[in-house]
Amino acid sequence: MPPAKVPDATHWRDVQLHVVTGKGGTGKSTVAAALALALASTGRSVLLCEVEGRQGIARMFDVDPLPYEERQIAKGLPATPGAAAPDGSPRGPAGTVHALHIDAESALLDYLAMYYRLGRAGRALDKFGVIEFATTIAPGVRDVLLTGKVFEAAKPGRRGKGARQYDAVVLDAPPTGRITQFLNVSDELAGLAKVGPIKSQADLMMTLFRSSRTAVHFVTVLEEMPVQETADGIADLRRTGLPVGGVVVNLTRPEELDADDLAQVTAGTADPAALAGDLAAAGLEGSPDELGALAEHLLAQGRDHAERRALEDSQRALVAGYGVPTYELPRLAGGVDLGGLYELAAHLRRQGMA
Repeated sequence: MPPAKVPDATHWRDVQLHVVTGKGGTGKSTVAAALALALASTGRSVLLCEVEGRQGIARMFDVDPLPYEERQIAKGLPATPGAAAPDGSPRGPAGTVHALHIDAESALLDYLAMYYRLGRAGRALDKFGVIEFATTIAPGVRDVLLTGKVFEAAKPGRRGKGARQYDAVVLDAPPTGRITQFLNVSDELAGLAKVGPIKSQADLMMTLFRSSRTAVHFVTVLEEMPVQETADGIADLRRTGLPVGGVVVNLTRPEELDADDLAQVTAGTADPAALAGDLAAAGLEGSPDELGALAEHLLAQGRDHAERRALEDSQRALVAGYGVPTYELPRLAGGVDLGGLYELAAHLRRQGMA
């Protein structure tokens, strides 16, 4: 079944920061990586960031563990010669994907050097464990540091040695249950910092996070808990004035039965003897009893498939009712490697997400 709602191809054209969240196990990191490749395939320079300390980007792209610096890891697939961009303009060459692994301790050292000129002294604090202590006892500060680095990367007119300008930043963000707290840094700091550089930085960051230049995309699978968490996450963002993006329905299954066969299997009216005859006509060898047993087994699998389809269709209908653009990505039979990421990126492009 196609996505419940396919947006205009230019729906996210003006978005600079794509935040990707989702319940654990839904494949949000995979979707973030595929989105970065999809954006790069439209000729844009893209930065893919992660903040959860798992080095997931390095594993997906089969590169060495990422340091705390921006590093090119891939290029987008070039467009078909002569093909136009979604807005009708000619496509340029494929863009690049850089990656950045952000940890709070390194971000705090950056912050101390930037606002307090504590370069060498900041590193000395790190040796005494002061930085780990500060980021542990004040989670709000930790989130400001992590999101602050993303904000700096997305900010136009970046300065500094080797600073790159990116057309888009994709953030592999914390899970759905934490995303509002993670992005709503100004409120999180209210009880910790009333004034000062860190409060000023948080307020400045919120001007981006609450603007139309940011979109928070949710990743789900067609199961009850992830779909419900997605609904709750969308509601939380809307209550706090943070911009909701689209919903990516990941790991969808192929529709292996057509509508008529599905109806017969669901109703229990499919004839095992007729199926056994079809198997024999197709050249499958075996005695009548063996083919009959195989037919019964296949029909049992068909009933399981029909039940799964009914559940997925009910959850798909709920997602369609969220009032946001939706996209679907298939379950890849061979698992997700770099080739699989490019395949998923192509799906996102065809559906208009990039």
